[in-house]
Amino acid sequence: MYRVTVDTNVLVSGLNYRGLPRRILDSAEDGIFRLQISNAILNEMIRILQEKFRWSLVQAQAARQLVSTRAQHVTPHLELNVIKEDVDDNRILECAQASHSDYLVTGDKDLLRLKQYAGTRILKPAEFVALMQSSAPGRFLTE
Repeated sequence: MYRVTVDTNVLVSGLNYRGLPRRILDSAEDGIFRLQISNAILNEMIRILQEKFRWSLVQAQAARQLVSTRAQHVTPHLELNVIKEDVDDNRILECAQASHSDYLVTGDKDLLRLKQYAGTRILKPAEFVALMQSSAPGRFLTE
């Protein structure tokens, strides 16, 4: 089974809107792949939900619990400084590296520019959905 780290932008989009990010989260819940998560990613997700989307703390904590139940928790032991433009992106790479993720799914230009890091392919949500549909036809959720 594939291990997949999902960037905060995909998590937040999946929690707020329909579309590819929601399909990715739903497919993780259905066991199509094993979602990898760290506390740093969950904390950033809560911060963004509250600051940018005006979720209450109670709503954001419920989202944290929901995502947590769908994921395998990882504790990175290395602090990376690969992306200088946005240090939070390094927390995503740390999770992917610590979990030996096969894929990192993101819409972030700085991460996408890497294309691969420590054996993890970095893909846009549409690329990941296309890959999953081709490798698990009939299993990956369609809209």
